Amino acid sequence: MARRSRTYTSVEVCAGAGGQAVGLEAAGFEHLALVEIDPDACETLRRNRPKWNVVQRDLHHFVPWEHLGPGVVDLLAGGVPCPPFSMAGRQLGRDDERDLFPVVLDLAETIRPRVLMIENVRGLLQAKFNAYRGEVTARLERMGYRWDWRLLQARDYGVAQLRPRSVLIAAGPEIFGRFAWPRPHPGDTPTVGEVLRESMSARGWEGAHKWAAAADRIAPTLVGGSKKHGGADLGPTRAKRAWREMGVDALGVADEVPGPGFTGLPKLTVAQAARLQGFPPDWDIPGRKTAAYRQVGNAFPPPVAEAVGRSISSALAQADDAATA
Repeated sequence: MARRSRTYTSVEVCAGAGGQAVGLEAAGFEHLALVEIDPDACETLRRNRPKWNVVQRDLHHFVPWEHLGPGVVDLLAGGVPCPPFSMAGRQLGRDDERDLFPVVLDLAETIRPRVLMIENVRGLLQAKFNAYRGEVTARLERMGYRWDWRLLQARDYGVAQLRPRSVLIAAGPEIFGRFAWPRPHPGDTPTVGEVLRESMSARGWEGAHKWAAAADRIAPTLVGGSKKHGGADLGPTRAKRAWREMGVDALGVADEVPGPGFTGLPKLTVAQAARLQGFPPDWDIPGRKTAAYRQVGNAFPPPVAEAVGRSISSALAQADDAATA
């Protein structure tokens, strides 16, 4: 087994509420900077991790050497905005003003990370975006990287919802040859009822345990929406129907969990949605309900980020050991 000789560093872009950052932190990465334009998300990051270097800035205007110290960046990671490729949107790809893939590649060319990790929606892997992906990977190859693009299912890594995500990994040949995608372990994944049983009963709702027993399944993908479209509900029509079948009113988000005497279908709170994303129980997402839920719904589940992060860390350690052998 490879020996870890040092802490690996990362720069996170489009950091959002910190889902990917929390997962990479658990995998042992030290964040040099987290770049995010949304003030609500920046407040979430600062409140939960006061020591993190949170840079509130449009990625187009991020100058890395103003915020990074000397030395090599081991990992450049981020979840670029998904609306350009989302099946729920117009899928404009490169013609969408929110497409930040080129900006992230510019940044990679500047700081030359040893590994690059970019996550996005599954729609990016559709055939209609073959040419677009080809442009991305051709540029990576010109920078000397080898790459692989995979669809990962969050439920395979302990997250109680479907949430398929495309993940791009790129690295130099000596590291890429040692990288292995994390092995799925769906048998360890809890159900919605198991994750939320305790919180549903927190205010004394008598029906909480019966509700949890009926919610014995994996949730549909939480959808956060964008600032242009989408509000605080749990997703499109098909997802709402699936939520209803497991006893959840998906037409909005609740301010608090049910109390004594509650009848009908409960709505989820922002905190409960965060638990279904795999955020730590104490992860605080401040601000107005709709903005807070949007942060949660758009996050990369921490357990998935941790699993991929550990595979990256292992590849880095093996390459470092080989170089010093």
